[in-house]
Parts: sequence; C-alpha cells; structure tokens
Amino acid sequence: MTNEEEFSPSALGTKAHWDAVYSRELQSFKEYGDEGEIWFGEGSMARVIRWLNAHKVPQTASILDIGTGNGMLLVELAKSGYCNLTGIDYSSDAVELAKSICEKEGVSQNAQLQVTDFLEDFHPSQQFDVCLDKGTFDAVSLDPTGATEKREQYVRSLCQALKAQGLFIITSCNWTKEELLSQFGEEFEFKDELPTPTFSFGGKAGHSVTALVLQRRNHS
Repeated sequence: MTNEEEFSPSALGTKAHWDAVYSRELQSFKEYGDEGEIWFGEGSMARVIRWLNAHKVPQTASILDIGTGNGMLLVELAKSGYCNLTGIDYSSDAVELAKSICEKEGVSQNAQLQVTDFLEDFHPSQQFDVCLDKGTFDAVSLDPTGATEKREQYVRSLCQALKAQGLFIITSCNWTKEELLSQFGEEFEFKDELPTPTFSFGGKAGHSVTALVLQRRNHS
C-alpha cells in the first residue's frame, strides 16, 4: 500500500472543516460556556501530563501544542504547574476560543496563543523543549490536496520547532506505533509508548489510539 492509498482524502483534512467546527464551538462557548470536545477524551491529556511528571520534565520547559484547538491541553498543563506554554492553530476561531477558555480558567499568564499554519508560516524565534500533537498529524494525513507532501512538510516543520534531543509526544487514532516510527524515524528515535485503552474484536486485542514519545535525533 502506497502512502497515497493509506487514507481516503477527507474534509477532516481541510482548514474549511476546522474553521466551521471552531466557529460553532466558539459560539457555543459564548452562549452556554461549553468548552467543546476534548479530542481522545480527558484521559489522553492525563496520560501526557503523567508522563511529563514521571520523567521530571521541568515545569519551566518550553512546550508547544501543535493544533491546540480549544486549548484544554494547555489548561491542564498550566494547572499541573507548567508555565512556559505555547499553543498554535490555523483556525482563528480556535485560538479565540482557546484564549477565552484560558482566561476563564485563570491560566492566561502561562499560555501564549497564536494563529498560524504549522506547515506554512510558523517560524518560532526559539526552538521548544517539548512538542505535543493530539490529532493534528491525523488531520494532516487526510488532506485532499496532497497528504504525502503535507506529512513530509510536517516533519520538516517539527524539526524546525523542536530542539535537538527535544521530546515529541504524539497521540493518533489513524496510525500504529510501527507506522508512526516509519513516518518520523529518520529524524526521531523511539523513547516510550503511553498506555492507551484496548479493545477486543474477533478474539484479537488492539488499541484504538496510539500515543508515543519520540526524541529528536542529534545529527551533529
């Protein structure tokens, strides 16, 4: 199976789709205070934070949330003591929603939010210690305008954003551990796998979600 055959193109891979989603969620937050959907559930955020704590990642570490959406991961990180947080999203309504939620939760001082396209125009002045992705690479993989090229650009953008030996924690429902290692293995080495819920079907057990910790290789 070639890369182009791995997934069928989907509206989930388009900016128009996510603009519409976050326009609705922003309106819902303004009207009802509803913070919107948490991708992969609250457990996915707790797993990431538990890992960071268990491996004594300093709470002053610079952390980038790629495709931050409603910003709830930033909120939970801030409540756990992390204070140098950045969230980016290419949807302006997502960033407005995230800013509103961070303000409501009292963590605005810990989180910088920015409207930017990670693949196209994100050029941080300094590289980050940790980059997080919870579903963004999945969406990139469904882009109808050339998913293979977009995935390759994602890896290049990630290398520009992340320090050598920096950590990348990715949560995916489209890719297995082996497939993610194939996608990122040239620039990253496997460090750990986070426990995720299992399911059984036809006598076989599997995972509906994959969560990996990768470390950027030091090529120098």
